[in-house]
Amino acid sequence: IGAVLEEIAFFRTDDAAEPDREVLNALRPAMATVPGAVLMCVSSPYARRGSLYDVHRTHYGKDGGVLVVQGETRQLNPTVPQSEIDRAYEADAAHARAEWGAQFRSDVEGFVPRETIEACVYHDRRELPPIRNERYFCFVDFAGGSGADSATLAIAHKEQRNDKRVLILDCVREFKPPFSPANVCNEFANTMTQYRCFKATADRFAGEFPVEGLKVYGIELRPSKLTKSDIYKEFLPLLNSNTVELLDNPKMVSQLSSLERRVARGGRDSIDHAPGAHDDVANAVAGVLTLIVVGPQPLRLVAARWG
Repeated sequence: IGAVLEEIAFFRTDDAAEPDREVLNALRPAMATVPGAVLMCVSSPYARRGSLYDVHRTHYGKDGGVLVVQGETRQLNPTVPQSEIDRAYEADAAHARAEWGAQFRSDVEGFVPRETIEACVYHDRRELPPIRNERYFCFVDFAGGSGADSATLAIAHKEQRNDKRVLILDCVREFKPPFSPANVCNEFANTMTQYRCFKATADRFAGEFPVEGLKVYGIELRPSKLTKSDIYKEFLPLLNSNTVELLDNPKMVSQLSSLERRVARGGRDSIDHAPGAHDDVANAVAGVLTLIVVGPQPLRLVAARWG
């Protein structure tokens, strides 16, 4: 009996922060009952974390029951043209060192530990009802409905507790594709109206449709003055200082803990989801809680952007 895990460095799921380890933990007990069973993991290396990196660090170049083979592309397959590899290094050396040179990337790191996020989660709190006379903030991460991305909405408010300001996440909505954008606008409008949110902020890639779609219901949608990466940067100190109360939403926790910090070729940090992963819920949650701190986009800029 054998199992082969292809590209284990890129295992992704919204249901677990470490799907590679979850799959291995599920396989090993059953394989242990079969003498001679072989488990093989084959992958291009990626970030310096995860099961592939742990096994390489522990067993590479050492005697024992685990064999680690590491080689550049042309060592394992000499038929690959060197000119193709050279072009890849010229375009993006960091990516090429991993994909063609079999080296773990030093320019990709985890953004925030899962333990930091879970420390901000109010366990068993799924949603909070609207409170009369409370001011609520809303952030929307829209999607077209036919791709792989979800349309998400998050609503939050702030409270002053003695000398401490606390940002409280009240509501999260997610619509997975495929969906009708018009129906999503209707559902979002119903939720916003319950919380008396007649102004909302959207990520910069929302496009014109949700602006017009929500306008029908008397809701003004503004573009965020921060990029997604900047939103996450502003959100990090809120998590580290434990000044936010998050809902008990496993997908949110998984997406936030799977975010990556990358160093671009210009030296500027960029924060985003990993390849093949999603951050729709994480973006809406970070967006609304950051919105309370930094404020919305000025109206005159909205007019210039949306016409």
